[in-house]
Amino acid sequence: MNTLSATWDWLTTSANWSGGNGVWHRLTEHLVLTVVCLVISCLIALPVAIVLGHLGRGGALAVNISNVGRAVPTFAVLVLLLLTPLGTNAQWPTVIALVLFAVPPLLTNAYVGMRGVDQDTVRAARGMGMTGRQLLWRVEVLLAAPLILVGVRIAAVQLVATATLAALVGGGGLGRIITAGFNLASTPQVVAGAVLVAIFALLVEGAFELAQRFAPQWARGRMG
Repeated sequence: MNTLSATWDWLTTSANWSGGNGVWHRLTEHLVLTVVCLVISCLIALPVAIVLGHLGRGGALAVNISNVGRAVPTFAVLVLLLLTPLGTNAQWPTVIALVLFAVPPLLTNAYVGMRGVDQDTVRAARGMGMTGRQLLWRVEVLLAAPLILVGVRIAAVQLVATATLAALVGGGGLGRIITAGFNLASTPQVVAGAVLVAIFALLVEGAFELAQRFAPQWARGRMG
């Protein structure tokens, strides 16, 4: 039996989908980890990018600093964090490493979106008597929203793929299917785990595309 046929058999075996080590349970773990890390990343990156983009200063430095994280492998960050006191609980090093990985696209896209807002529109809104806060939230953030949401989409898809690393330090998620396959010397299971991660990432990408399709006009803009 070739690898593709064996992989299909593994995926279509109901026993592999149920129980604590089954696909549904691992998929739920993967989804929760992705959502938690994405929310934390947004809470860190978006306020900073929006404020700096509104002020028009300090943003380039912040973006460059955040982009340093792209040059450092997430797995290396995870291993280093495991050597700290946080390493007593593998959950926190995993979350921190993934958040650091997700911040750069969020920060970069949000800042670029804020700085790309048409200044004639901003001046017109200011001339209408809008306060700084009204200008920020009713004009700048709305106009920058499409690019901000692109950053969220990129971060979400990247997190789905990278969250498989959690399995290497005893965490949950679809990565556990892959590591279990390696431990059992089962190539079909390893391939099946990789296929599941790829499908999950595609579904997340598709969900954002669907949301874009039904989003208000102001949220669609430059998305895609």
